[in-house]
Amino acid sequence: MRNSPLSRRQFLGGTVASAATFAIVPGHVLAAAARKAPSDVLTQGTIGTGGMGMGGHVRANEAGKPPIQLAVCDVDERRLAAAVKKAGSGCTPYKDWREVIDRKDIDIIHCATPPHWHALVTIAAAKAGKDIYCEKPMTRFIAEGQAVIEAVRRHGRVLQHNTYGRGGWERWRKLVMSGLLGTPLTVRLTPSTGYGFKVRQWSGRIDQKPQPVPAQLDYNMWLGPAPYKPYFPHRVHGSFRGYWDYDGGGLTDMGQHWYDPIHYFLGKDGTGPSEIRAYAPWPAHPDACGIWGTLTFKFEDGTTVVFESGEWGQRQHESPWFLEGPKGKVTRRGESDPPGIWDELSRFPDPPRLIGFGQAVRTRVNSPGARPNAEEAHRSVSCLHLCNIAIRTGRTLRWDPAKEQFIGDEEANRLVNVPMRAPWHL
Repeated sequence: MRNSPLSRRQFLGGTVASAATFAIVPGHVLAAAARKAPSDVLTQGTIGTGGMGMGGHVRANEAGKPPIQLAVCDVDERRLAAAVKKAGSGCTPYKDWREVIDRKDIDIIHCATPPHWHALVTIAAAKAGKDIYCEKPMTRFIAEGQAVIEAVRRHGRVLQHNTYGRGGWERWRKLVMSGLLGTPLTVRLTPSTGYGFKVRQWSGRIDQKPQPVPAQLDYNMWLGPAPYKPYFPHRVHGSFRGYWDYDGGGLTDMGQHWYDPIHYFLGKDGTGPSEIRAYAPWPAHPDACGIWGTLTFKFEDGTTVVFESGEWGQRQHESPWFLEGPKGKVTRRGESDPPGIWDELSRFPDPPRLIGFGQAVRTRVNSPGARPNAEEAHRSVSCLHLCNIAIRTGRTLRWDPAKEQFIGDEEANRLVNVPMRAPWHL
């Protein structure tokens, strides 16, 4: 994609298709160098310059035009150098993300760190008056999401998360709203319906020996709020996804991409499930995420969601039906039983239009989002965290979605709000 500055009018005019389209620039530079009003172009700082940071967030400033990418930050000097080289003239490197947020000339923070940093960076950015575009999964544990929502609301900021998005799923929302399939509904995310979760790919290693920390890596800052664990290469840089301290395995890597639009079209953005079951090896390893077979969660109204990895145990669900109710069922490709279900939708009202990041910045209204905002992302990622807690505890769990607590299970509740390593805290 060609990188070029976007005027505020262009930027805010419609749904933003990807993180790479977000423009950024200090107002005083614009006024002097481009003879535009200070508000014409939005400036950005990117925190985290790994695979996703470089692939979808760090922009290249163009020669002869005001800089857009004003700051990049990483705790790995080699990655930081590569990010500065890509951004070019006008971009300043930082090793401490707090220095990026302190800059008054930055409008938007792009957070592309590992998930155990997402909440702290987002909350600090909101307090500093920045809007935020953050990578998925939204958080590492459930209480972080609650704190993010509070900070974004209190400081009136716009936040969206870089999932595959909800755009294109409006007709599924319309189908559910129409009642043509009846209730309760069942949704299946399985190999038979076209889904995969990279479970083995993002399983942690339990056979690694501690190694010296590379000279270019500030490992203590990389760990940040996570507990101290001896360094070995698989623990950081991409493969961090395989460890409970930083992420939740393939489930949370791919899960918020896959599940968030389903949470939307089911109409569950304001709530969560009441019962969660996991079919997985037990006991789970205390450090390394592992494999699982089937995860099932059910809402109070009987709506049921089934995840199947196809990577452990006997496959339970060979059905091609993606969405099914007592009156009908449809595949992900759109085939229906009975035929003609989709044709009947024309007589029903359309769901509300989804709001892109740019429009949300302009109007300060951030719902319903084309990509999930704080509340929406929190509710969808919480379902994934709940499934991981079921894997780790090895039992069926009962959840109160209003209080966001497990019912009668203190061990499980300890995984809702995980202590952070001092001095970091929510």
